[in-house]
Parts: sequence; C-alpha cells; structure tokens
Amino acid sequence: MLVPKKTKHRKSFRRRDANKKNLARRNNSLSFGSIGLKIMQPAEITSRQIEAARRAMTRSTKRGGKIWIKVFPHKVITKKGAEVPMGSGKGAPDHFVADLKAGTVVFEMAGIPEEAAREALTGAMHKLPVPCKIITNEL
Repeated sequence: MLVPKKTKHRKSFRRRDANKKNLARRNNSLSFGSIGLKIMQPAEITSRQIEAARRAMTRSTKRGGKIWIKVFPHKVITKKGAEVPMGSGKGAPDHFVADLKAGTVVFEMAGIPEEAAREALTGAMHKLPVPCKIITNEL
C-alpha cells in the first residue's frame, strides 16, 4: 500500500467543508495516458482503495499497457482505540488518505485498446467511494 516515507507532522487536521465547493485547478486533465479516470465529487480516498483499484485495472488488462497513479495519500487519519472515554486528546495515527477535490484525475492508462481500457477503468470505478467519469484524450 502507498504510505509516505516521512511526514512533517505526525497528526494532521481534517478537511473543512469550504474545500468541498472547490474544483481541482491542477491534475484535472490527462498528462501521460490516452484514457483516464476522473472523480466527480471531493473525497478522501484511502491507500487501500487506491491499491484495490490498481489491482482491478492490472488484472483486467492482463498486465498489458501502462497505468499511472496520479494521486498519493499524504494525509494521516487518526483513530482512538475501542472503548476509550471522551477527551484525553487526539487518537493515534491509523491510516493515510489522499484528500482530493472534484475533477481530479486519479488514474491514466495507455498502450491498450480503448475498449479494454474502458473495461479496466470501470472495474476500478467500483472500488472507489465516489462517482467517477472516464475521460479520453480526443481533441
């Protein structure tokens, strides 16, 4: 799974609701591949979900073509233990998420026929917790 080698701070703040209204200004179009997967709502996607989607795409294409993962889970999410009383500070780090805005391209593919790529990206869509859209590089 994707985990940062080192973080500046052990614990981070959660996202505010004001960020939900913003659209992605960068990483919102295809850079490397000819077909990609774009999320339509803001979300925190965990490293497990990214890995599950990557595996679904890789298996669907029978390890053909090239896949780019364009997001990385930098943000740590904390969690308190079971049956811990209220108060006594923030919990211990639990897992990492990628905090994404609406319109961010998450995966790109190239080197396989478009029909096979669409099938692979549809399988990856089912692994992600937000509605997605398949985009192509047509001019």
